[in-house]
Amino acid sequence: MIVQVKTKRQRQQFLDLPKKLYRHDANWICPLDTDINQVFDPQKNNFHNHGECIRWLLVDDNEIIGRIAAFIDYDKAYLHDPPLGGIGFFECINCQDAASQLFNTAKSWLQEKGMGGMDGPINFGENDNFWGLLIEGFSAPSYGMNYHKPYYFDLFKAFGFQVVYEQITNYLDVNKPFPDRFTRIAEWVSKKAGYEFRHFEKKKLAQFADDFMAIYNDAWKDFDSFKPIKMETILESFKKMKLIMDENLIWFAYVNGDPASFILILPDANQLIKNFNGKLTWWNGIRFMVNRRKKVNKMRAIVMGTKRAYQKHGLESALFIKLKEYVLPLNKYQQLELSWVGDFNKEMLSIHKATGAEFAKKHATLRYLF
Repeated sequence: MIVQVKTKRQRQQFLDLPKKLYRHDANWICPLDTDINQVFDPQKNNFHNHGECIRWLLVDDNEIIGRIAAFIDYDKAYLHDPPLGGIGFFECINCQDAASQLFNTAKSWLQEKGMGGMDGPINFGENDNFWGLLIEGFSAPSYGMNYHKPYYFDLFKAFGFQVVYEQITNYLDVNKPFPDRFTRIAEWVSKKAGYEFRHFEKKKLAQFADDFMAIYNDAWKDFDSFKPIKMETILESFKKMKLIMDENLIWFAYVNGDPASFILILPDANQLIKNFNGKLTWWNGIRFMVNRRKKVNKMRAIVMGTKRAYQKHGLESALFIKLKEYVLPLNKYQQLELSWVGDFNKEMLSIHKATGAEFAKKHATLRYLF
């Protein structure tokens, strides 16, 4: 039986299902309940201003055996032909019939709303969180990255989903020297006249948010179905990052004063919340604050971007050098996760390769056309 999530109890059941499914999986790290709830809260997620979403549970003999969410971002849906909605937060027992019931429920709702297909698993928000199906590299996830059962890929494919693109995550050993060529280019670029590099400062949030938006919207504008990021989304994201953020891990490059490139890196909060079971209680909050400066040895690169006019100028190399100049003396961070880059983004994957990073994981974004 399919049940729409409406009550407080059902919202909790939606959160609790993966805790049951993954209870014997040592690699799984439970996302914070608050992070999931915020996605579906119009007061916390500005995507509700231009979209809508819905959740369901699959119940069998009074036991929750599956869940799914469906959503439509009207700003992006009609950039495709046919228009596309999305599904996400899929969790299910290893049963094709159960999975198909969930997929068909989402399909029917999206069809009623005029959609011609659905992408999944994706997020009702930007793609830096809860996006893509893990299909290779089933190690502990970084904060905001999806982790799934290996059989989920079979459930999606058997229903008729097809891979649209793959999302590659690479790992960089912080203590390993960059390749010589990469270092030479980086040092040359960092000393060029008119080139300036600054790390983020919370007290100058408005300025850096402006620079971020200018770079991001120029860097990504030529990709299919791109929709410019809005200032409210940027400010909302920076607000969420505030607790874990280290200003010296977020760098911007300027060319003659023009914001040209950035790299946004965060300490991996999953190392702090691993034993929280999704609950940010007052005690867990204290544990989080006490341990955040000494128990995190892994970072995650959330997003990088360079304006089209400055690509192939080596700015990204210089940003990595600036980052390393700060990180190495700390003797704290050991690994940088470069996540995730679509297989269509050849330029960024080339940068990963140039740093000496090694393959770690692969997610997939899939599509089902009605």
